[in-house]
Amino acid sequence: MSLQSDVEDLWQRKQDGLTAADATDDHLTVLDEFLAALEAGEVRAAEKSGSEWEANEWVKQGILLNFGLRETEARTHGGVDYHDVLPLRETGDLGERGTRNTPDGTVIRRGAYLGEDCIMMSPSFVNIGAHVGDGTLVDSCDTVGSCAQIGENVKLGANTLIGGVLEPVEDAPVIVEDDVSLGAGCRVTSGFVVGEGSIVGENTLLTPRIPIYDLVEEEVVYGRLPPERRAFTRFVESSVSDHDLFEGGAYKPAVVATDVEEETLEATEREDALRE
Repeated sequence: MSLQSDVEDLWQRKQDGLTAADATDDHLTVLDEFLAALEAGEVRAAEKSGSEWEANEWVKQGILLNFGLRETEARTHGGVDYHDVLPLRETGDLGERGTRNTPDGTVIRRGAYLGEDCIMMSPSFVNIGAHVGDGTLVDSCDTVGSCAQIGENVKLGANTLIGGVLEPVEDAPVIVEDDVSLGAGCRVTSGFVVGEGSIVGENTLLTPRIPIYDLVEEEVVYGRLPPERRAFTRFVESSVSDHDLFEGGAYKPAVVATDVEEETLEATEREDALRE
């Protein structure tokens, strides 16, 4: 049987009542092989089909099985005691790929993939099922949530949150495509897709509930930032308007997207010293 069919069979057994107390060594072997495939980049929680990103449901099922069919255990990492169903990821393979994670606070959970020539600054966290592409920078105080798909040559500015989307299994996770730069303090949540080559200003919130005013195509879109855009937060008038509790109108956040200007591209180029 293939890994996919093994996971799907185990998922059905879980739906039929299999619990962590009932899980056998054979069941756990399937789960371990699945985590190893995630860490090697052989399987992914979502993949692009044409112009759309689609969730691989069986991969998300495999991740959920690792929580549902394992017991919480006392563990130790770096002299710190903790309790979890999974140990943290071994990182010996990262150096072989030219990827580095700085000490005292870079945490990579089992089932996460980091590509070649990545930099992961401390403190930062990459969760299970996340896929971080080649040449990407995960800066200090960043979180890459479960199943998030981060492209190649992406810059995640300091204190950036990439949300996780694990359930329902059919929902695609947060996607940040190749060559994107997210400024410090950005938040990307709920399956939002950041298009290739876009540059997002600091402290911008990208979520399907907030409108994107695309001035290039002169349209309002939700849930995605088109490729090659410069995006930043603005506030627009809210339907709440005047109220006895406060003076003046009420405003709600929105995102404005324009063409990427040459000066903006130059300002976001990564320092060559980071790669030396």
